[in-house]
Amino acid sequence: MESKMERMSSSVQSWVEEHKLAAIGGVWATAVGASVAYSRRRAPQRATSLRLIHARMHAQALTLAVLGGAALVHYYGKTSSGKKRGDDLDYDFYSQLPAATDADGKENERWSW
Repeated sequence: MESKMERMSSSVQSWVEEHKLAAIGGVWATAVGASVAYSRRRAPQRATSLRLIHARMHAQALTLAVLGGAALVHYYGKTSSGKKRGDDLDYDFYSQLPAATDADGKENERWSW
């Protein structure tokens, strides 16, 4: 039986998978806010414009790190489960196409140039 923490983790993971851009935007906005707050507390004499420039720079660095991590997870998630998916491919689209040759061996009109 799953623990409460595992259920919460899987629900957060499924939400992030469905709302990737919102999650990345949230990380960026949180990073900007945290950086401005930290800068304000640490160096109150700095100009607001300088705080915003540094906050944006920190947020962009964090966002790039998050995007890189997401790309790695996406890549390694596909390669590790790619062997399983190969057997489950749906070839139904190809079964709907007409045959390239008729029963008597003549080339089908739809496939000839």
